[in-house]
Amino acid sequence: MSWNTFHRRGETLRAVVDRANERRDGVLPTGVPGVAENFTDELDLVGALLLKWHARLSGNIERALARQPMDLEGAVASAWQTTAEELPGVRLVIDRCLDDPGRPEMEHAMQRAREAAWVRLAAAAGLASGRGPAAVAAGRRVEQRARLELAAAAPPETAERAVSCAPVGADRSRSALSLADRIRAALAA
Repeated sequence: MSWNTFHRRGETLRAVVDRANERRDGVLPTGVPGVAENFTDELDLVGALLLKWHARLSGNIERALARQPMDLEGAVASAWQTTAEELPGVRLVIDRCLDDPGRPEMEHAMQRAREAAWVRLAAAAGLASGRGPAAVAAGRRVEQRARLELAAAAPPETAERAVSCAPVGADRSRSALSLADRIRAALAA
C-alpha cells in the first residue's frame, strides 16, 4: 500500500465514521465517497471500523485503569461506555453486523472479532490471563455490565439500543460477576 493510498483510505474511513456517528442507524455507510475505491468489500470496511473501535477502546481502557487502579473491572466497563459514547454510530454498525452478518465470511469474522474482544476485556479487567471459554465468558460479562450502565445513563429512547445487542441468553444483572466467577476465570485461564 502506497503512502497516498494509505492516506486516502484513512480519510475515507474518517468520513465513514463521521457518517455512521451522524446517522446512528446501524447501517454500514457504503455510499460515502471513496469507499468503493479504498475498501475491497463490506468485510474490509467493517474490519477497519473494528480496528478504529478497538484502538479507541484500548486508549480509553489505559486512561480508565490509571484513574481507577483498584477497580479494574469497573474501569474497563467505564472505558467501554466512554468508547460507545464517542463512537455511537460505529458501535451500532458493529452490533448490527454481529446480529445480522449477511454472508458466512462476515459471520465468521464477526464471531472471531467478538470473542477476541471479550478476551481482551477480561484480560484488561484482571479476570483472565489467556484465551478460552472462561476468558470469553468473563469478557462478555464486562461488556454486558458496560451496556447496562450505559443504558441506565441514557435517555429512555436510546437506552434499549445499548442493551439490545447483548448476546441472547446473556445474564443482564449488574452483579453477574461474583467472586466465584472471577476465581473460576482465573483458574481456567
